[in-house]
Amino acid sequence: MSYIIGVDVGGTNTNAVLVKDHRVLETAIVPTNHDELLDSIVGALGAIIACLPRNLSSQVELHLSTTLATNAIIEGRGDATAVIVASGPGMRLEDNEFPFSVFRIPGYVDHRGRIVAPIDCNALRSALDTIRSQGFAKVAVAGKFSPRNPRQELEIEELIKEEYPEFLPVTLGHRLTGRLNFPRRITTAYLNAMVTGVQSALASAVEHLIKKFGLQGHVFLLKADGGTMSLQESLMRPVESILSGPAASTMGAIALAEVDHINTVVLDIGGTTTDLSVLVKGRPVDERDGVEIAGFKTIVPALFSRSVGLGGDSDVWCDGEQIRIGPQRAGRPVALGGSRITPTDAAVCIGGVAIGSRERAMAGMAELGKEWGIPPLELANKIVDAFCQQAVDAIESVFSYLSSLPVYTVAGIMSHEDPRPEKVVGMGGPAQFFIPMIAKRLGVDYEVTAYHGSANAVGAAAARPTASVTLRADTALGEIVVPELDYMDRIARPLFFDIKRAREIVVEKAVDYAARLRIPAQREDVEIVEEESYNVVRSFHTAGRIISMKAQVSPGVHKMHHQAGSGG
Repeated sequence: MSYIIGVDVGGTNTNAVLVKDHRVLETAIVPTNHDELLDSIVGALGAIIACLPRNLSSQVELHLSTTLATNAIIEGRGDATAVIVASGPGMRLEDNEFPFSVFRIPGYVDHRGRIVAPIDCNALRSALDTIRSQGFAKVAVAGKFSPRNPRQELEIEELIKEEYPEFLPVTLGHRLTGRLNFPRRITTAYLNAMVTGVQSALASAVEHLIKKFGLQGHVFLLKADGGTMSLQESLMRPVESILSGPAASTMGAIALAEVDHINTVVLDIGGTTTDLSVLVKGRPVDERDGVEIAGFKTIVPALFSRSVGLGGDSDVWCDGEQIRIGPQRAGRPVALGGSRITPTDAAVCIGGVAIGSRERAMAGMAELGKEWGIPPLELANKIVDAFCQQAVDAIESVFSYLSSLPVYTVAGIMSHEDPRPEKVVGMGGPAQFFIPMIAKRLGVDYEVTAYHGSANAVGAAAARPTASVTLRADTALGEIVVPELDYMDRIARPLFFDIKRAREIVVEKAVDYAARLRIPAQREDVEIVEEESYNVVRSFHTAGRIISMKAQVSPGVHKMHHQAGSGG
């Protein structure tokens, strides 16, 4: 097996690990430069490559988890993008109040996938002329029922290729998902087009880096669902790389900790935030409808996670009655030369963390304690107590929310068990100090992962490539479609087409799709995760069946061989 380098760009630090034969050989950490994230990747990558045996740098696979697309969306730094929508009757787009420009054109595919009204090419040209004149750089396209017949979206793309090539590549909603949720699909198509330029710049920079370092292996990016995609694939679907940081933490916990068959809450305690994710009987819980980012509700598959403004470098303040932590970041701890007391300083004062100068931390604690009328060590303990209680409150809130959901929304698990945690798995710089106390308050066991300071980078390195496709067959119409592949065909013998045959085709298409994405997958690697079949009735007689299903090469991790972490 070749070497794998995992790199995770976090809010405070960028971590990198070198892995071979499912063992972590080296780790590296550099401060994250938010103005130039690539500098952080270069620094971490350079430190790891320096550890490689001589003349072996070409035998390296690179796995990246970056915040680039996420930051572009949150900060609104992507390309100016307009969305062309063929919605037909029955929906008022203005009721959705999209915070971006939407151009509606005539053309309509109904809920069965039948073309009811053709695309008005003159109206399309008029819309594109307006989009051009208003200075938009990118275009996304979404038809209301395009996952059931993508022909009209493909027709729009073809006209753009021929007459408006400056807008290429065009994002087509049906290629992103086979699901119907139209408002979310419009938003997802918009965000995808918006960050294509950012992703293209990242891809060019990464390709330059791998040449600079003499690497020749494949490059993969971590996705929000915990799987990876190739760098080239990410140019077509960059929106899937958003919020890959929490996914890296979750996959790191699965790779490094003992989590099989138990309910686990994963805490990644960083400098700025703490990310929480959940495993039910060892499997990650997914977002039910798709991830939400910066107020945008998307249809992007993602692992369930929540981020809390609670970290080792968080601000400490008092509302007159109790001490609170965060959500703002105070900066570097006083023990490391900072100017404001942080939870890390409290841990240093108590003796739980041995970094920086305890004398500086104690002096800063004494100064703040004098202001609040609290002796320094007592204040340090109160800060630690507040940190742990806020973490517990966040965990309780997450599990109260999950317990309120219908069972089927714990995606892919179909468990009737109570999802409440039986164990806390922790990672991040301060994890060894805080996790035992948090677990004690919850009354559950705990484990701090091996390589806890770099566990998210391990998660990126250990994650496996994944892909999914959606099939819809309508035997009454005699048509079958797999939208992600632009695949449309006639059903040769509709009367004999059944759910067994549909399963065979969707698995075959999933394997084909995986091969296109350079994912080594066989039929046995594919699982069907959604399936539905019902009759079409006309004049009180069955006229056919509609079969829908989703198959995927499932996300997963390579378990790491290591010594067990701390337990309680």
